Amino acid sequence: MVGSYILWLALASCILTLTATEQQGDRNLTNSRSNDPCQNYVRLDEPSRSTENTKQGSLCDSNKSGWYRFVGDGGTRMPETCVPIHRCQTDAPMWLNGTHPTLGEGTVTRTACAHWSDNCCLWKSQVLVKACPGQFYVYQLEGTSNCNLRYCTDPSTAEERCENTCRPEEECRFLNGTWDCFCRQDLNISDVHSLQPQLDCGAREIKVSLDKCILGSLGFGDEVIAYLHDGNCSSTVQRQERNWMSVTSPTQARACGNILERNGTHAIYKNTLSLANAFIIRDTILNINFQCAYPLDMKVSLQTVLHPIVSSLNVSMDGAGEFTVRMALFQDSNYTSPYEGATAVLGVESMLYVGAILERGDISQFNLLLRNCYATPTKDKTDPVKYFIIKNSCPNQRDSTISVEENGVSSESRFSVQMFMFAGNYDLVFLHCEIHLCDSLNEQCQPSCSRSHLRSEVVAINPAQVLDLGPITRKDAPSLGVMNGTPSIAGFLVAWPMLLLPVLLAGLF
Repeated sequence: MVGSYILWLALASCILTLTATEQQGDRNLTNSRSNDPCQNYVRLDEPSRSTENTKQGSLCDSNKSGWYRFVGDGGTRMPETCVPIHRCQTDAPMWLNGTHPTLGEGTVTRTACAHWSDNCCLWKSQVLVKACPGQFYVYQLEGTSNCNLRYCTDPSTAEERCENTCRPEEECRFLNGTWDCFCRQDLNISDVHSLQPQLDCGAREIKVSLDKCILGSLGFGDEVIAYLHDGNCSSTVQRQERNWMSVTSPTQARACGNILERNGTHAIYKNTLSLANAFIIRDTILNINFQCAYPLDMKVSLQTVLHPIVSSLNVSMDGAGEFTVRMALFQDSNYTSPYEGATAVLGVESMLYVGAILERGDISQFNLLLRNCYATPTKDKTDPVKYFIIKNSCPNQRDSTISVEENGVSSESRFSVQMFMFAGNYDLVFLHCEIHLCDSLNEQCQPSCSRSHLRSEVVAINPAQVLDLGPITRKDAPSLGVMNGTPSIAGFLVAWPMLLLPVLLAGLF
């Protein structure tokens, strides 16, 4: 019984001893943390301490005593070089005469100097400095011996306040009273291939942009001379935001020296951008070759030829602005090979491809609709002899060679028809198309066509909305068979329908 009592007494004594030891350890850890200046400091968040602050003032740190950490826009650590007088909104600014310690060095002793009377260290005092986890420093400061003396901060060490994320070639700096991304001062690039141009291949112009930071590292100054293959063109050097410069040229063959190449799928514009440091060139010129490739479509194809057979019409819509519609003749079903020159010449079995496009205006709301497309033997759009290919937005279903690929559903309209000639003493064909800009939000734009209504509908054409194309002529057109003044049977069979064609057309349409 006595033995059991002694055993319980010993166990209770051990428990009490362990508890006391643990509590003492907690107190020691708490005291250790409270004594660590990286955990126990006073924040100094005063932008006026910046060495770039030239505002006159007589602020003084005579009342400072203890561990401090600098934070905010003024900077997060003291400068390590002499600061000019009348900075940091005081008379004699104080700086750290020595380097900041690393994290492993612990607490070090440094000298804080005050600049006055042409002496960078006229007054001095000792400070303790410690590097803390989290990449900041704390300082044990003592009140200044005189006024007006004040501890300053280096603005280059301030917490980054740039609105945009800086590129690798840039750094966020406080300069001229604002935070922004500037070219890195330590950027060292010698490989010219690092200068990769950024291309903006637009429908109307090509823009080549270059990184000014890399240009500066390669030895080019602020006044860079840049020109394209044709130095006399109207290309201009523009200073862009975010440390870029650019040169633009029209998206046209031969413009600014552009070289145009075509394959089955793309139109490729090539040029060379040359850079120099001055108008008088003695050093090697830097040449940068670039190219823009555009998938061939109806619009791009018209830009790649010098003299397409094309017609343009400007249309003004109340409340919707100005629009431009272009119509052209093409040689292929892809509408990528426009006819060029004064006249389109087609073989007997050839198909004529006609494409129209809404080029300028709000194509997101308006669709292009061909209301009436017809041919005449003369350039007069009001010629009474007309052969309708599209009538009241619908194709002539009595002509099996007519195919309307697109009409009223987008900014483009396309149709094709086999080549023909008018009977009589006519060698040419002219095309005319009345267009309508259809408001897709408020109108039914896609035509609904049936055979029953085509014959009876009356056609009312607005001449102001008509695009004209031509002339078109047929190659190797068959002539009437004539022998000794007497028509042959074969010639008579050919001449009979051709002579009656205008009469038949007038009756059918």
